[in-house]
This record gives sequence, C-alpha cells and structure tokens, in this order.
Amino acid sequence: MVRAGAVGAHLPASGLDIFGDLRKMNKRQLYYQVLNFAMIVSSALMIWKGLIVLTGSESPIVVVLSGSMEPAFHRGDLLFLTNFREDPIRAGEIVVFKVEGRDIPIVHRVIKVHEKDNGDIKFLTKGDNNEVDDRGLYKEGQNWLEKKDVVGRARGFLPYVGMVTIIMNDYPKFKAIATVMDLELLKSAKSKKRRFTEYFLKTLFPWVL
Repeated sequence: MVRAGAVGAHLPASGLDIFGDLRKMNKRQLYYQVLNFAMIVSSALMIWKGLIVLTGSESPIVVVLSGSMEPAFHRGDLLFLTNFREDPIRAGEIVVFKVEGRDIPIVHRVIKVHEKDNGDIKFLTKGDNNEVDDRGLYKEGQNWLEKKDVVGRARGFLPYVGMVTIIMNDYPKFKAIATVMDLELLKSAKSKKRRFTEYFLKTLFPWVL
C-alpha cells in the first residue's frame, strides 16, 4: 500500500540558540530569510504542478508504505506514475488507486479486466504478496474498480529512497531533528542565491533596506 509518537519535549541547545538568533535578526535579515523560504516553497510547488501536468497524475510520485507488492516493490520504494486517460487498463500492470473511505492510495497489480459492450472498463486488483484479491479493501458492495479510481500507473521506481518519509512519519523526533538541522543550514547559508536575493530586494524594495 501507499500509506503513511510524540515529539520530544526538549529541543537541543543548538535549536534554542537558533530561535534566539532569529529574534535578534534585524528587519533586513528577516526579509531575506522570509523571501528565501518563499522562493523555496514556490519553486517546489511549481515543480510539483509541472509534474502533474506532464504525467497526468494528481500524485506523480508516491512512496510504498507496505510489503504487499513484494518482490516487485518494497517498503520505502519511490514510485513514478503517469495517468494518461487514453491509455487502456491492462491485466498485469501496476496501478495506484483510491478507494472511497480510505485516505491513502493503494498500489497493486491489475489481475482481471472486464470491458462492457459500451466500452466501459472495470478491473480487479491484488497485491503480489497477498493471498487474495482486493475486494475486501474496496468499499462495501464494490467488486470492481473503474478508471476514475486510478491515481496513476507505475512507470519507474527508486528503491528505498522513500524510507526518509516513512521514518519521519513513524518517528516524529527525527522530524524535529531535521527541522533543527534545516534551521542551522538556513542560518549559515551564504550562497549565490542569497546575494541574488539581496540584489532583488534592493531593486524592488529600496525603502525597506
């Protein structure tokens, strides 16, 4: 399946120092940091939206969170999906699909395809490592999936790259540590991007500086 503790009560001393440094920042430094953060977030969103357009899938990249598709895919594998509506559903291909009432999509293999006389396609899925098909996972009374349920078809993967996401979800303390590390990097960064940001701000917002 493609499916996703408590944070420690105390942050490391370095984390407290960072928050102290943030409070001491002057207006100019604060604008730099905010703009840098906004540029990173907006760039990530643009890349994600671009992938959605290119692949036709609402979730072009997903992480495998269970062993139901072993040995084809293992927990932590990163899958790349496409979902072009004109592509037919074929028995044997691996699809990621949504089930009503479940928040997390599932990645399993198509084992049967049923085409009606009017051209409508219905299909049945099963995990390679499971004993039975997925009818027990579908909503009550549902025996087949339709094209509208498909999030994407697996076109490639990177083994175990998604383990970082799994660790972050299973062990929230690691997320707190990663946040502190990110703040350290943000604090010490003296890259070309920062110099560009300074120039950008001076050009557009001279009254602030």
